[in-house]
Amino acid sequence: MTSSAPSVDLYCVLGNPIAHSRSPWIHTRFAELTGERLRYEARLVPLDGFAPAIARLAAEGARGCNVTVPFKLEAVAAATRCSERVQLAGAANTLSFVNGAVLADNTDGLGLVADIARNAGFGIAGRDVLLIGAGGAAAGTLAPLLAAGPRRVVVANRTLARAEALVRAHRPLALLHKTELLAQSTQALEHDFDLIINATASSLAGDVVPVPARVLRPGSLAYDMMYGPAAQGFLDWATAGGAQARDGLGMLVEQAAEAFALWRGVRPPSAQVLQEMRTASAAAATGAARP
Repeated sequence: MTSSAPSVDLYCVLGNPIAHSRSPWIHTRFAELTGERLRYEARLVPLDGFAPAIARLAAEGARGCNVTVPFKLEAVAAATRCSERVQLAGAANTLSFVNGAVLADNTDGLGLVADIARNAGFGIAGRDVLLIGAGGAAAGTLAPLLAAGPRRVVVANRTLARAEALVRAHRPLALLHKTELLAQSTQALEHDFDLIINATASSLAGDVVPVPARVLRPGSLAYDMMYGPAAQGFLDWATAGGAQARDGLGMLVEQAAEAFALWRGVRPPSAQVLQEMRTASAAAATGAARP
């Protein structure tokens, strides 16, 4: 008598570029710590090949995938049903394949708020928040930010019209949470804030920080969604201005944890995995500094 081993479910992350992605390590570690049986891969998708990639995954029997740049808008179009977060953001980073349907969600904002509130120990309720940028990254995080109950959120963007459009879409949610929600151009910012979040690609491109240093106040938290060397310029700028500086590695881990919980119904120990990653990064940096 023979018995077949339990099947191993397939998940992956789709993007272009994708070689740098830490998602396979993170989800594999989540699976090890929770006892879940899965295989998680990174797949490079041609810029004009997202829809075929989704069809291929479905044909392979995959259970879900994460979506990174530049496909988060196309992920919405590929879905048969979208969560309220996706409808507000217009972008998705998590797809689930269920009985022939493709379900879209966005865990970016949940990951951001979890990292700020739990891992950084910074309470958002009642605070003044500056969200820099009005693209997909900012759109994906605004709703969870509003749900955290800040006193005021200013969306600042170089092109004011884009910030105004994002604010209009989220106005009902802001009213529900009694949060003042405003749009400003980055050049017109005059006040300082408790929490400053950089949701632009300025760090990745090596550009200067897109807002003046007067937005910082002593003890404020300045958060860049990028992590690693790409975030260092922003972190140095924040520290020089007297703020606490934090990169987006925790957001990466926490948004992955939200996706893992959606797929598997199990909450992974994200704080442990984040600490393991930071310890490994510090050890690698120390090793690199040795002669």
